[in-house]
Amino acid sequence: MSSPSTPGAAAAPNPTPGPAGAVDEPLSLARFVELFTAVMLPILLAAIDQTLLATATPAIARDFDNLHDSTWIAVGYLLASTIMAPLYGRLGDRYGRRDALLGALGLFALGSLACTASPGMWWLIAARLLQGLGGGGLMVMSQALIGEVVSPRQRPRFQAWLSGVFVLSSVVGPVLGGIVVSRYSWRWLFVANLPLCAVAAWRVARLPKGAGHAEPGQGHDAAGVLMFAGCAGLSLLWLTLAGHRFAWLSLPSLAMAGCALLLGGYLLRHERRQRHPFLPLELLRVPATAWTALTVVLFASCMFALVFFLPVYLQIARHGSAARAGLLLLPLTAGLVVGSNLTGRIIARSGRPDLPPRYGLVVSALALLALALAPAEGLVVGTLGLLAGLGFGSVMPSSQLLVQAVAGRSRLGAASATISLARSTGASLGTAVFGSLVFGIASTADLRAALNPAAPAGTAAIQRITEAFHIGFGAVALVALAAVFVARRVPRVDL
Repeated sequence: MSSPSTPGAAAAPNPTPGPAGAVDEPLSLARFVELFTAVMLPILLAAIDQTLLATATPAIARDFDNLHDSTWIAVGYLLASTIMAPLYGRLGDRYGRRDALLGALGLFALGSLACTASPGMWWLIAARLLQGLGGGGLMVMSQALIGEVVSPRQRPRFQAWLSGVFVLSSVVGPVLGGIVVSRYSWRWLFVANLPLCAVAAWRVARLPKGAGHAEPGQGHDAAGVLMFAGCAGLSLLWLTLAGHRFAWLSLPSLAMAGCALLLGGYLLRHERRQRHPFLPLELLRVPATAWTALTVVLFASCMFALVFFLPVYLQIARHGSAARAGLLLLPLTAGLVVGSNLTGRIIARSGRPDLPPRYGLVVSALALLALALAPAEGLVVGTLGLLAGLGFGSVMPSSQLLVQAVAGRSRLGAASATISLARSTGASLGTAVFGSLVFGIASTADLRAALNPAAPAGTAAIQRITEAFHIGFGAVALVALAAVFVARRVPRVDL
């Protein structure tokens, strides 16, 4: 729980025993293994499908002759996940986290099937939106199920394993995607989800059904959901299209941005009047939670922009194969896993989840700055990826532990949803803004020529796209530096 020195700590309820047993009692290894093996597959599916198509994107763009809109393959999934994360948190707290997780797995499988049969780019993007509606609940409910039976002081030991699965899956996604695309079709990436969803649903269904904690008469704030979806969708669409589909100061651009701002303002006004708002405002009023959530937004913007676009850069700008581009992300994977596990051990000893991101993000920012300036040689990219991963690995374990400790056991679903919402928001923004920046600098003719480097204009086009990517990596480094500043604003929290 929060220390007395933590602002807003008095408002956070203390963890209390629940129906599954006293939460403060030591958790046996056998009980943890039972729970971990049940939620491991949903966590893997949630993480891997956010980045699975990174190395496959050039192949999909060639099949559908559309590289400009390919950013939405990732953004569409992330946007739907972002919208659904808080809603799953509310549903899980009210009706039980196991059943909410089973529903999320069903939607995710349906979306995967639709992706497999997509005949064109926008059909694929629509299918990814459907898939994201399920994906938004996989991580939230898995984290909440763990928090339901593990005491705050014990969570650092186990959170490292959960974060390890997440970060490993996030970056193994591009590696696996590159290997599959090099030998088979990108459609097999979605076919493989179907048996995994079936196994995950069977394993989760074997867990005991937990009780919800919602107050009688709690609503779902459908208006808040719709306004949030409209605001987020318009904002991301504007960031993606402005600068190359229409000018930044053109009438369509100003109208789209103005509508997004109006919807955002009305959404905040509406949510403040709700007894049970869609957005977890009651948690965001606590300074420790608010600053942590903002840190996660900035961190996710950097990490997902790097994970999604670095393989595209290596394939288009450096003539690499999909498999090789994916393999060059393995050092980043190793850094994320090592950083996550070290963070869990440090927090378990110190009881201070607020400390690791303050220092880890400095390492990531410096590595990203070097990536913007250095040539894209294999050894250089691998080394800088390792360093960036070590720093990024400090954020997710600490943020989950901190927010769950401040929220208390009765709001574990809302707490997990807060961090998932922040991560998905950051991932969506980072991917959309990076794609808009790079594809806005490079012309449509350059992008078409880059897909066919053998063409006479291919060499010059690739040079211009390379310069655009380096500008993009520099912008990501600046965002990482901003994350360092925000992380240092998080007040002290003791577990």
